[in-house]
Amino acid sequence: MTAPLLEIRSLSHYFGGLCAVHDLSLEIAPGELVGLIGPNGAGKTTVFNLVTGVYRATAGSIRFGGDELVGRAPHAIARLGVARTFQNIRLFRDLPVLDNVRTALDGNTRYSAVEAIGRFGRFGGEERRVIAEARELLALLKLEHLAGEMACNLPYGLQRRLEIARALALRPKLLLLDEPAAGMNPNEIEQLMEFIAWVRDHFKLTILLIEHQMRLVMGICERLAVLDFGATIAAGTPAEVRADPKVLEAYLGVEEPAVRREEPQS
Repeated sequence: MTAPLLEIRSLSHYFGGLCAVHDLSLEIAPGELVGLIGPNGAGKTTVFNLVTGVYRATAGSIRFGGDELVGRAPHAIARLGVARTFQNIRLFRDLPVLDNVRTALDGNTRYSAVEAIGRFGRFGGEERRVIAEARELLALLKLEHLAGEMACNLPYGLQRRLEIARALALRPKLLLLDEPAAGMNPNEIEQLMEFIAWVRDHFKLTILLIEHQMRLVMGICERLAVLDFGATIAAGTPAEVRADPKVLEAYLGVEEPAVRREEPQS
């Protein structure tokens, strides 16, 4: 049996007296595409922040490829092979598309600070390599023709694609996508579904995504975990989750049963 790539055990996190995540357990095998869904405020983005080291878990364990992530800094977790996008796009808006991707590749350069300042030694060759890798990635994602365009000038859907390109530049094994379809129209969502599936297969990634667009979630995810008030209320295939009454209650609420009124007798 294949060992899980990501293994979350009894994970809990508190903000003061508020429990944001409660006793969460989740396993994701290499190559899976799993959705994490739930109503607003259910704790989904907090889980991403815990996995990527933005927050340190109050209790529990997060293991990635056998390595414990709790207590590691975000940059150390990224170097292990975990990359993410954000609910609100966080590009370097006043930099060109090419430089947005280069920023993610700069951590792999092999020259010293002195070589960088003096622009000698390994600096020139390494910079050419980084630019070539960034252009190759942009070409794969059909963004190469926009390499010189400022990120802020891209349409919304292409900004999302660029953010994913920048995450892929880190050469991750696990990609966390936080509401990638937010603000998209139905046609853009259809294209995004195909794009995410292609990214998973082409780069041989494992993907965990948060999403409110049920069309996307049900269309590409192999398994779903549903959070409500920080706790898992359901897990399984999209069909199983869609039919779970606890999920319907969390999303739609349950009406109070009507009180039968007796007519007064005359």
